[in-house]
Amino acid sequence: MAELERSNFGSKLGIILATAGSAVGLGNVWRFPYMTGENGGAVFILLYIGCVLFLGIPCMINEFIIGRHAQSNTARAYTKLSGGKPWWIVGYLGVITGFLITGYYAVVAGWCLQYLYASVTGHLHGNPDYIRTYFSEFSGNAFKPIFWAVLFLGITHFVILHGVRNGIERASKTMMPALFILLLVIVGASCMLPDAGKGIAFLFHPDFSKLNKDVFLGALGQSFYSLSLAMGCICTYASYFSRQTNLVRSAVQIGVIDSLVAILAGLMIFPAAFSVGVNPDSGPSLIFITLPNVFNSAFAAIPMVGYLISLLFYALLALAALTSLISLHEVSTAFFHEELNISRRSAALIVTISCSVMAVFCSLSLGQHEELHVLGWSLFDIFDFVTGQLFLPIGGFLTCLFVGWHLPHQLVRDEYSNWGTLRMRFFHLYLFSVKYICPLCILLIFMHQLGWI
Repeated sequence: MAELERSNFGSKLGIILATAGSAVGLGNVWRFPYMTGENGGAVFILLYIGCVLFLGIPCMINEFIIGRHAQSNTARAYTKLSGGKPWWIVGYLGVITGFLITGYYAVVAGWCLQYLYASVTGHLHGNPDYIRTYFSEFSGNAFKPIFWAVLFLGITHFVILHGVRNGIERASKTMMPALFILLLVIVGASCMLPDAGKGIAFLFHPDFSKLNKDVFLGALGQSFYSLSLAMGCICTYASYFSRQTNLVRSAVQIGVIDSLVAILAGLMIFPAAFSVGVNPDSGPSLIFITLPNVFNSAFAAIPMVGYLISLLFYALLALAALTSLISLHEVSTAFFHEELNISRRSAALIVTISCSVMAVFCSLSLGQHEELHVLGWSLFDIFDFVTGQLFLPIGGFLTCLFVGWHLPHQLVRDEYSNWGTLRMRFFHLYLFSVKYICPLCILLIFMHQLGWI
């Protein structure tokens, strides 16, 4: 099969912002705060940072090495390096995982757009009881969630069509600074509220009595989810890296950015929540059900400020969702583009249409369509469970074995050191971690998620 000429990111900043944008998403702004709230605050954050350092960054370097060395989409990358052995299955698993996540993630991304629209029109500034029922009524609607999900995929499609430099990189250079600015503005407003100090203490004063097995394994799982590992995103983006890109430094920088965004998301939410007496362990409903009332109550004295903060927050949420959805879309676009030897435009269209169809069925399954339920599970929940609880840990586990035990150590060494031009700092620690520590930790996550430990 003929090799297609590949694009590359045009600058070091573009590499960092695009890849960080892939990692920074709803996992940071939505999932991290409620996981922190349910798992004891500061203790969870300390464990999470440790997991990013000792699990997330080595696993990210794994995908960087595979992607850059193969200079191919994720499926072909593993096939090239498999040496005739069935390791190619891991690459295809990554592509399938990214493809399925794109379909149902678009539904959640569409919710963000709906809430942004509702903030603009003032629908989130009414009676607290109305706001509590707003989400269930909206998500169960047959038309509105589908409209927003397909619109979000259309916006993503537009970025992907413009390629790596003019689409993904240019969009990341705009969206990532905007995301940070919005975060800092909302954090500042939240931390100035009365009793905000309680929320800050919850995030930064660890109570080690809350430390247990579930908190530790929850932090492990969140680090994996938050960094977008084993979805094909990191491997695909790495295939656009130049040979001069410092893989280790890039992984560390992205890990720091990702963790900083997650912690800022906590600072954005918990001071406001404590200010109005909302329980920090409100769970997944925190963003779409609890927070609108938190903003209304916290800024009741100045309603316009509450309106503005709510608007900025959901704009931030939509941006975070878009940066991740772009990278997920690119995984499948690169696959179809190279494996079917078709134009990038045609490949992107296949992905957008296919994922729109998936999004339609996933969204409808959250309503009254019993035919889209299996054993009491909605299609949306099935997609979420299969990808998040099964495919991600399995893919990450097998990738560690692939790099640690299958790839020639000289190949790994060459990529790690840019063919001897960089110092080999921590290489042996990295290799030991990939061969032993990371697989064991991922196996523990997997068993915990299935309720086996």
